[in-house]
Amino acid sequence: MEAYIPGLATALWLGILTSISPCPLATNIAAVSYISKRMSRTGLVFLSGIIYTFGRMLTYLILGILLVASLISVPELAYILQKHINQFLGPLLVITGIFLLGIIPLSFHGGGISEHMQKRVERYGIWGAGLLGFIFALSFCPVSAAIFFGSLIPLAVKHDSGIMMPLLYGLGTALPVFAFSLILAFGARHLGKVFNHLSRFELWARRFTAFIFILVGVYYILIYLFKLSI
Repeated sequence: MEAYIPGLATALWLGILTSISPCPLATNIAAVSYISKRMSRTGLVFLSGIIYTFGRMLTYLILGILLVASLISVPELAYILQKHINQFLGPLLVITGIFLLGIIPLSFHGGGISEHMQKRVERYGIWGAGLLGFIFALSFCPVSAAIFFGSLIPLAVKHDSGIMMPLLYGLGTALPVFAFSLILAFGARHLGKVFNHLSRFELWARRFTAFIFILVGVYYILIYLFKLSI
């Protein structure tokens, strides 16, 4: 239980870090901005942000349940994971940290809404926000894919947490969306300032997280792969 609680906190932080990374951040702003232009009342703008948030959370929850359940349902694979998960985690954390530092060049795409998607959103009204959240959550950027598949899923497998950790990860990705909805509902002119502040914070948060990942990954490699006593 003592190790599980920090794991839950890590899942939440990974979600927040994902949401404020350049590609998901731009996508979230574009989606909520598009929805807000089609809502006449402030309350509906904020509600659309909440529905968009639940769409993203539902996606990560479903993915987490399916992936974790699949990995631990096969007896041979479950045994290997239970016995060697710490050995796998070391290299995975180091690789994820390298991606987060930008040592390996990554390209960012997304942020726009296609004409086909616009028609679907308009057809479903306010519930189209949930559709956007669901689809955009599946549109993994390089950094978000590295965080989700390279860190969150191994962490969830280690703690056999196919529900709580993906759910907290989804909640973490949703927190900035709440902020965007509030800003768009009550004062869109402040959005640029918030975006600039978040961009600067994301840069240092990503570097700090990458440093921790690499440090912990090297520690796991030394302890569980090379059997060194530290």
